[in-house]
Amino acid sequence: MQSPVAEVLRSLEAALREAGARWYLFGAQAALVHGAARLTSDVDATVLWGVDDVEPLVAALDRHGLALRPVPVDFIGRTRVVPLVHRATSMQVDLVLGGPGLEELFASRAVPRALDGVTVPVATAEDLLVMKVLAGRPKDLDDVRALLSGNRDRLDLDHVRTVLGELEQALDRGDLLAEFERALRSLD
Repeated sequence: MQSPVAEVLRSLEAALREAGARWYLFGAQAALVHGAARLTSDVDATVLWGVDDVEPLVAALDRHGLALRPVPVDFIGRTRVVPLVHRATSMQVDLVLGGPGLEELFASRAVPRALDGVTVPVATAEDLLVMKVLAGRPKDLDDVRALLSGNRDRLDLDHVRTVLGELEQALDRGDLLAEFERALRSLD
């Protein structure tokens, strides 16, 4: 018997393949793939898709059992998030509409991983670290420490530092690298 997450991923993979969309899994499910122990009841993915023409994407998702959750009319355009529910499992899916730049980089680096018999593109541990540091919520920073703890010897920490440094410049922030280094020091 397949897990509810695998059922959701199977539907998501089929819908996005039908739509011809590049995408990757991120969030807590990706953290689990990379060895971070995390309880979660949803799936987060990014799809490289423009916000101006989401109807064909939503239609493909719907054909594969992923229904749009009720949201205000301007929600998707304002947030770039397509909130879905998988009909068969009632599991929620947040599908982020990614664009050029960082999300394209993450998509190009995503690695196919088999999860309970379903192969999906998953953000690398390094890119997931960048996303989690950028999000900065306490649970995301817990994930940063868990990802570092379980993968430290296999990670390209220079890549993480480079991308975080570029983000600091682009966003006029000075806290991302410091937060990452603080997480690294907490493991010593």
